[in-house]
Amino acid sequence: MSLILLNKPYGVLCQFSGGDGDGRATLANYVTTPDVYPAGRLDRDSEGLLALTGDGRFQARLSQPGQCWKTYWAQVEGVIDSAALESLREGVAISGGTTLPCRARTLAAPDVWAREPPIRYRKNIPTSWVELQLREGRNRQIRRMTAAVGFPTLRLIRCAIGPFRLDGLEPGASRTLPNRRAWRLLDGYMVHPN
Repeated sequence: MSLILLNKPYGVLCQFSGGDGDGRATLANYVTTPDVYPAGRLDRDSEGLLALTGDGRFQARLSQPGQCWKTYWAQVEGVIDSAALESLREGVAISGGTTLPCRARTLAAPDVWAREPPIRYRKNIPTSWVELQLREGRNRQIRRMTAAVGFPTLRLIRCAIGPFRLDGLEPGASRTLPNRRAWRLLDGYMVHPN
């Protein structure tokens, strides 16, 4: 069994079948390998790295809270300030409880692909980018966290899951790592609390 790293495009549903009745693309449009499943999810409006495997132990290791950092780039409405970043780092109260402490820092606009459709721009409201690293993954968590500190997310890209990175994958493209190599990388990866 191999690990498939896919750059999930915007608007693609993180499932292989069923769809949503509106004819939206699913993972089946991009991955034809049988019997693989996502280790964690990305909502339809999010883009970026998705790991797929048929190895249940590997899937659990990647998706269980606390097992590995997941790194995201969020383009937010407004110029995020140090107070908001500190709130994000300490944990934010959202529905379902307070988030675990995370890593948060401002980020120069990353060199990424154009999104289709593009985000909404407001003439008088600037945007900024923040990099967030989480050890948990609640439903729409980053969007709820940035909104809670006053900076709604306009675009969200997951760029890394533990030791696995996008590394130049274009939207819809994937690469495969042999299971033995993927385990070696993951076993050499350590989660540090800060």
